[in-house]
Amino acid sequence: MASTFPFAAIVGQDDMTLAIQVVAIDPSIGGVLVLGDRGTGKSTAVRALADLLPPIRVVKGCPFRCDPEHPAASCEHCNTGAKRLPSETRPVNVVDLPLGATEDRVVGALDLEKALSQGVKQFAPGLLAQAHRGFLYIDEVNLLDDHLVDLLIDVAASGENLVEREGLSVRHPARFVLVGSGNPEEGELRPQLLDRFGLCVQVQTPQDLALRVEVVKRRDAFEKDPDAFRATWQADNDRLQKRILKARKLLDQVVVSDAMLTLCARLCQQLGTDGLRAELTLLRAMRALAAMQGSKTVKPEHLQTVAPLALRHRLRRNPLDDSDASTRVQRGLQDVLAA
Repeated sequence: MASTFPFAAIVGQDDMTLAIQVVAIDPSIGGVLVLGDRGTGKSTAVRALADLLPPIRVVKGCPFRCDPEHPAASCEHCNTGAKRLPSETRPVNVVDLPLGATEDRVVGALDLEKALSQGVKQFAPGLLAQAHRGFLYIDEVNLLDDHLVDLLIDVAASGENLVEREGLSVRHPARFVLVGSGNPEEGELRPQLLDRFGLCVQVQTPQDLALRVEVVKRRDAFEKDPDAFRATWQADNDRLQKRILKARKLLDQVVVSDAMLTLCARLCQQLGTDGLRAELTLLRAMRALAAMQGSKTVKPEHLQTVAPLALRHRLRRNPLDDSDASTRVQRGLQDVLAA
């Protein structure tokens, strides 16, 4: 943890830090895609996500981090019908998926060391197993190989990973929140993968001089003494984590009225989004934001805040309108709120 820049110390990228906190409150929103200039703190913010996440209970010794409270949704070793499984507390994983990773490294494969030394066929879990009940982070996600994109789409949709290798057949749960970052100048994402991200954030290099100076000072202080810098910000990180926990407990009590759902539907209809995933994402994101602010009622201002994050990557290109996606969403918001 000492090598991770503290989340509370990130400054100048409000949309990005807000989106990450909202997804930490309700992972069912579907993850975050962060696009923008190089050197704007995209990967720094994602890797600092672990600061916000309270530890979870897992089945003791399970390589797939199964939930002892839900054995029916566990791996074959944990789904034994036992009423109570031994458990332990572990931190939530934020797992990096390197661009050059092989398919076996991602999904898992035969444990060659045990096969050669002991003649035993045993499964060696991959990155998807490590990411179960956590977060899977892909830097430069727009450069990911197509076959890995297909694999991730399948697993994200089904919530489980099926591996058949060298006479092994293993099925294990793989429910994770997908987080990606990249520079759109280096290539576009495939629409199928783009649709798997609940929220999308556009980050830019700060233009305020005082802000730029503050970012540089904090980064320099962190690199000189990471432990001391993290200690300075520990209390702020703890407050953020408590805020996330409190919001999670409040989430089920937040009321979303039919009037607010109608506003969401009208906005999505006006912008021409495909399917109903946009409305569902808006609903969950508004509810999480309201819970984060301690409100039990979703209000129009919550919609105004989350709509650009939830919709900008779902808009079709319009040859008659060269405005950027965020501007189009804001225009749509003005229209539906004024009606």
